Amino acid sequence: MLYNLFAPLADHSIVFNLFRYLTFRSGGACITALVLGLALGPAFIRGLRRVQRNGQPIRPDGPARHLVEKKGTPTMGGVLILASMTVSTLLWTNLANGYVWVVLLLTLGYGAIGFVDDYIKLSKANFRGLSARGKLALQAGLGLLAGIALMLLTREPLATGFAVPVFKEVLIPLGYAFPLVAMVVMLGFSNAVNLTDGLDGLAIMPTIIAAGVFALIAYLVGNRIFADYLQLNFVPGVGELAVFCSALIGAGLGFLWFNAPPAAVFMGDTGALALGGALGAVAVATKHEVVLGIVGGLFVLETVSVIVQVFWFKRTGRRVFLMAPLHHHFEKKGWQEATIVIRFWIISVILALIGLGTLKIR
Repeated sequence: MLYNLFAPLADHSIVFNLFRYLTFRSGGACITALVLGLALGPAFIRGLRRVQRNGQPIRPDGPARHLVEKKGTPTMGGVLILASMTVSTLLWTNLANGYVWVVLLLTLGYGAIGFVDDYIKLSKANFRGLSARGKLALQAGLGLLAGIALMLLTREPLATGFAVPVFKEVLIPLGYAFPLVAMVVMLGFSNAVNLTDGLDGLAIMPTIIAAGVFALIAYLVGNRIFADYLQLNFVPGVGELAVFCSALIGAGLGFLWFNAPPAAVFMGDTGALALGGALGAVAVATKHEVVLGIVGGLFVLETVSVIVQVFWFKRTGRRVFLMAPLHHHFEKKGWQEATIVIRFWIISVILALIGLGTLKIR
């Protein structure tokens, strides 16, 4: 909104000219979302505690200490993240940019699915919410629509092409199958973040790290000079997603203030499904889907641990891990929660650096 109001006045004042710069607006979006999160957080959490008297239902088959230490903690903290991020994005981005609207609406749509899931869990006082099939069907439908919209916004051959990092000239033509691949990326990463959200602060910090990487990728890919220099696929208009990613970072940091161990609030499916979907949508828009798999490798690892556990147990009746997802395996081994969380954060930083390295290796 500020861009649309002040950028046309850039020739009249150097102050207004600042709003033309993505870097300035990205910084403003991050700070705005952070301030909103910190300011609204205390009252929001008090409201959740009044409404959710017993807090988030805890899985009875999970680590025993969760039944004691996490009992009564409210959920749906994702609403705080989404509210801060949305207000900040709308305030600082170019409202005429189609990429921003597609990614933002996909994020809010996935958040709405998560909200319904959390509401059912709370109303039934049970850790099971929406049916798995129902949840996946809704996510797939929204992801498919977002994939089609992103395809229509992007020029050919990138519109239906799947880029491979490191190999600068490799662009796999997917044709009309592109929206299906885009849907899988968004749906898959949405659920991957959701599976990772099992310890205080575990999911939000890797999300912030990944959002930081993709804020930079969006900026570079959307800039003709930098894209040509780094031999990246130039996607006109996608640079505006740097503002969205920066708002996500600020909102995530604001939430982490209250989600740090011991957590005063959980993000719930409202936040986890939305944040994973947001990262997936940005990756599709910037043509860096494979890089998301590297940068968000922690989420991928957590998901794979569940798949392996279920497959092997059904096949042999035995478990590969003491418990899945992987973070629960280390809990069962006696690791302290803070140790697991911080070490997983370190892994996320390492993976982010590897992902950034693919931008230069050609």
